[in-house]
Amino acid sequence: MRPSSHDYHYSKGGDVTAQATETRTHTLPDLIEPVRRRRRRLTPYYLLIPSAVILVIAMGYPLVWQLVTSMQQFGLSQQFGQPAPFVWFANYVKLAADPYMWTVIGRSILFCFVTAAATMVVGILVALLMNAVNRSVKIVIQIAMMLAWAMPVVAAMTVWNWLFDWRRGVVNWVLTTLGLPFQDHNWLANPLSFYFVAMIIVVWMSVPFVAFSVFAGLTQVSDEVLEAAQMDGASPRQRFWNIIVPIIRPVLAIVLLLQVIWDLRVFTQIKLLQDAGSIASQTNLLGTYIYQLGTGSSDFGTASAVSIFVLVLTVAISAFYVRSMLKEDA
Repeated sequence: MRPSSHDYHYSKGGDVTAQATETRTHTLPDLIEPVRRRRRRLTPYYLLIPSAVILVIAMGYPLVWQLVTSMQQFGLSQQFGQPAPFVWFANYVKLAADPYMWTVIGRSILFCFVTAAATMVVGILVALLMNAVNRSVKIVIQIAMMLAWAMPVVAAMTVWNWLFDWRRGVVNWVLTTLGLPFQDHNWLANPLSFYFVAMIIVVWMSVPFVAFSVFAGLTQVSDEVLEAAQMDGASPRQRFWNIIVPIIRPVLAIVLLLQVIWDLRVFTQIKLLQDAGSIASQTNLLGTYIYQLGTGSSDFGTASAVSIFVLVLTVAISAFYVRSMLKEDA
């Protein structure tokens, strides 16, 4: 049978058509696949854009406003619409020349590091306790800490003020019953005892976070490694410092960093203790000093300058810890 023209063209051009089809089949995926990989790499960043925009607006505007205000003479009249004249760095110069400002900075840094260290020690001990006891005791400890952590600060401070009240306080009653001279002792009148009480309260409120974080890190420590070290004759102290601490060091570092930042900016506990019966000028930390300058003295320009200083100090401390962590990882 004589082939038709359609069959003739198909058979004659079959090799060319197949070759072209094969070329398209191999080249299109090769061109599309890099685009898909690029999109997959960029997709997480695209998803972060809305959150990043909200974060920049929510944090950027107050920061810019604070920076601008710190360079202005912004007082009570400016709150009622009067223009605020720019004084540029005059507020910072005034603060740098003020001895009381440096006294407050020294108090704040000392209180911050002592309180953070105490919180870490107590939190680590509680985490080790939770890791060692049985399930029932562990649940009781966790519930107790959750209640302490979830309690509103104002409600907790009401209880603490009652405990350390100089007339009807439980602490004075217990110490007096034990034969110690604490009858009608005012814990908040003396700056040292004031900071001691404040440290107890801040540590009590912060220990649950540290304990839960460290306990989560302890779950990553292998029991087989600890048992092998114990069989080799390692004491509990050696197992803790040479095995447990190196494994949970990243957790300890970030928790300590957060604790230092929080304790440096502590405000509510100090302010409520001051309102309960202490002299603010003798017990001010950076947070209450900013409040006193702004709300108390209506000097919002100087208060903003102190706020910027606290921000710079926080970033400096954070950078130091982050740099140390990076050196350890390297």
